Amino acid sequence: MLTIWGRLNSHNVKKVAWLADEIGLDSQRIDVGGPFGMDANYLAKNPNALIPTIEDGKVTLWESNAILRYLAAEYGGDRWWPADAATRAIADRWLDWQFTYADAQRDAFKQLVRTPEDQRDPARIAASVGNCLPLLAIVERYLGETPWLSGADFGIGDIPMGVYAYTWFNLPIERPEFPAIADWYQRLSIRAAFRAQVAIPLT
Repeated sequence: MLTIWGRLNSHNVKKVAWLADEIGLDSQRIDVGGPFGMDANYLAKNPNALIPTIEDGKVTLWESNAILRYLAAEYGGDRWWPADAATRAIADRWLDWQFTYADAQRDAFKQLVRTPEDQRDPARIAASVGNCLPLLAIVERYLGETPWLSGADFGIGDIPMGVYAYTWFNLPIERPEFPAIADWYQRLSIRAAFRAQVAIPLT
């Protein structure tokens, strides 16, 4: 059985739990981090003191996107980790690019979700939202040309940005229209694994 260590309100844990669910892996998740803390046993698995970490038989692995690649390659077959290098790379690039977007959205999320209202900094929120917009314009452009970030079919490339899109659409902010992103997000939101692992209250 695959063990996923990490609390589900973490973007990075959501990514791993979502893919495991999509593939249909037998898995369990153990809450770690934030209010759950990290004990010596966990830190022995992941000395970075971050989440998630997985244990899969003899394999212990950290870094969320490395975990996505491992699960896709080990269990997903050509459906999730295509043998064709170009097809695989088209999806895989979004796993790295997502970190650029995560940096842009971080302040808006932390201020609006994890900071008491009377302590929020409107300027930081506005700057964060503003930093997201040109990046979302890039996503909009690609989704205007292809139905999924992974290409012709939903795949591993859609998962990281799908998690952050859920946050974007659920923050109490004014959002400009990105029609292609909205259509893509609607298609993500009806997936059972997305609803189970991603579409939970922001905390």
